[in-house]
Amino acid sequence: MGNWVNKEPPPPMVLVPPLFDFPPLAARTRMLESSYNLLFGKLALKCLFEDYFEEARHFSTRIMLKPIDDPHVDLIATVSCPVDYKPEEKIVGNALFRWQSDLDDSHTFMDLFVSNSDRILQMRSSAYYPKYGLGAFGIFPLLLKKRVSSEDYGVLGLRYGSGNLSFGATFMPLSLKDECPKSAWLVSKMGRLTAGVQYEPEYGIKDGAKYKNLRNWSCAIGYGVGSSSPLSPSFNFGLELNKSSQFIASFYQHVVVQRRVKNPLEEDEIVGITNYIDFGFELKTRVDDAKISNDIPESTLQVAASWQANKNLLLKGKVGPLSSTVSLAFKSWWKPSFTFNISGAYSRLIVMD
Repeated sequence: MGNWVNKEPPPPMVLVPPLFDFPPLAARTRMLESSYNLLFGKLALKCLFEDYFEEARHFSTRIMLKPIDDPHVDLIATVSCPVDYKPEEKIVGNALFRWQSDLDDSHTFMDLFVSNSDRILQMRSSAYYPKYGLGAFGIFPLLLKKRVSSEDYGVLGLRYGSGNLSFGATFMPLSLKDECPKSAWLVSKMGRLTAGVQYEPEYGIKDGAKYKNLRNWSCAIGYGVGSSSPLSPSFNFGLELNKSSQFIASFYQHVVVQRRVKNPLEEDEIVGITNYIDFGFELKTRVDDAKISNDIPESTLQVAASWQANKNLLLKGKVGPLSSTVSLAFKSWWKPSFTFNISGAYSRLIVMD
């Protein structure tokens, strides 16, 4: 007689889909930015408030090409125009060619940006050495219709970064009329607290007067919990005094949840799926005299949330003082992959007495 072997059923499993955009396109050029402008949850909030929210009655398409023979390079082409196109309106098109030294490290790269509007041709480059924490970067407009500002002649930057400290400065080497530096920043992390200060001289004539003018300084403090991995929940809360004229309070939370599913296309042992939920708000309040800076609104608040139901569907929405927007995105993971999204906006008219 043979022995009957009872085969145990496979254990229940929960699907963990990849994120829609990780890392986001904005993170590929983070070494060209001040660390002060990226920490305190600013990069995550920027992606939450801007990605997949198109301008009303506008159509845009983006194509990313990456050759199989050389994955170190890629090309992103973008075209946008109004839906009800008129001959006097312009179709905006641009292309970005990028070379990256290491596939797993986006900090060292060079790219060329071409557009049918200003800036017509621009080169950007960054080199970062993680062993020493030192880096250098530059932005050089090569072809412009007209050079008006000092930045049109190029910007160079130096930086140092480690797990707990980041500082750096930017300069305009080909412009003699502006004093150095163009900007400088210092950010330090102590446990879950992050504090930073940034100097951007815009007010004052003499060098000493610029350093003493508080409107050229910004400071921020933030509290963060969680890891940088998108598969883990995270929480960020920040307070900022921007140029002594605007107070900003922001909050961002990334939540990873699991829900039960019964999908006939999946195996029987698949009992659940992981979802990603993001929520954020940003409150900006004016704290200086309205006569000093008229370009700053008195107070504004925007709230946004997103829900990634699976690897193919993403639902986003945001509410502001003047409009509300909802966006639905679909992404295929075939080769070549593509993403399609549609957004709708509702605007509110505010009458001032």
